[in-house]
Amino acid sequence: MKAISYSRYGGPEVLEYGELPDPKVGPDEVLVRVRAAAVNPVDWKAQAGYLDGMLDVVFPVVPGWDVSGVVVRTGVSVPEYDAGDEVMGYVREDFLAHGTFAEYVSAPVRTLARKPRSLGFEEAAALPLAGLTAYQVLQAQALAVRPGDTVLVHAAAGGVGSMAVQIARHLGCRVLGAARDVGLERVAELGAEPVRYDEETFAEQVRALAPQGVDAVLDTIGGPFLELSARLLAPGGRLASIADGEVLALGGRYFWVRPDAADLAALADLADAGVLTVRVARTFPLERAADAQRANAAGGLNGKVVVTVP
Repeated sequence: MKAISYSRYGGPEVLEYGELPDPKVGPDEVLVRVRAAAVNPVDWKAQAGYLDGMLDVVFPVVPGWDVSGVVVRTGVSVPEYDAGDEVMGYVREDFLAHGTFAEYVSAPVRTLARKPRSLGFEEAAALPLAGLTAYQVLQAQALAVRPGDTVLVHAAAGGVGSMAVQIARHLGCRVLGAARDVGLERVAELGAEPVRYDEETFAEQVRALAPQGVDAVLDTIGGPFLELSARLLAPGGRLASIADGEVLALGGRYFWVRPDAADLAALADLADAGVLTVRVARTFPLERAADAQRANAAGGLNGKVVVTVP
């Protein structure tokens, strides 16, 4: 199969496009013909070696965890899918080796759900990691938001942030969405109350909107705004970060998303019900995955970067 891979840690320059063996299909796996794979910051951070203390690596590594595509065949212990089924997945294993930037990926069944009927393959590939992160952190696993809560979402125009805004509003919450100038219009479109990132006025803006404090904060950027957010919580407020372990010292929770087939299926239902919209900003063919990584790392896009496989 054609695939993107790297044989040493580094930036986009270490990515190679070429032939790799077709993946084997284990008993609990599904062979998926990849149609699209979204780029996430964790892809190029793992590739740079930032997760070396957490995950074993088996070179050459095919990067990518998000995917959408079509089932080719199933493992002997998988009755859930048949050849021809359209699926999406967050195909993360506990080591780096077999990713989604390839013509085929063998995905554990726990990482998959049926593709939403209302989304194309590019949009569906952009949903799993960001959507699962927002879905899981907002609910019982971390923030346990309730109807009537006021929730502050950081980087609310970004991948995880935009999902969190939509899910929190669906759950009956009032949402304050923090963003840079370029994202403020998108935040308002999603139904959140925009808050502009400015260290000198950020706390004042939030307090003007929520004088009694906010009930929950989802931090996606870390740094000084995380500490500011901790001071903006109402009594009993909850704080969670997916970006900065310092949240633990502030009494909050550091959150890492996990593959979950049931949660993925719930996201698909929300997309088909019109609750969730997914915006794709740019697409690149598989052989230009390095350019896709550069675009993702540069930021400033109101939407996801997706690699397509013809």
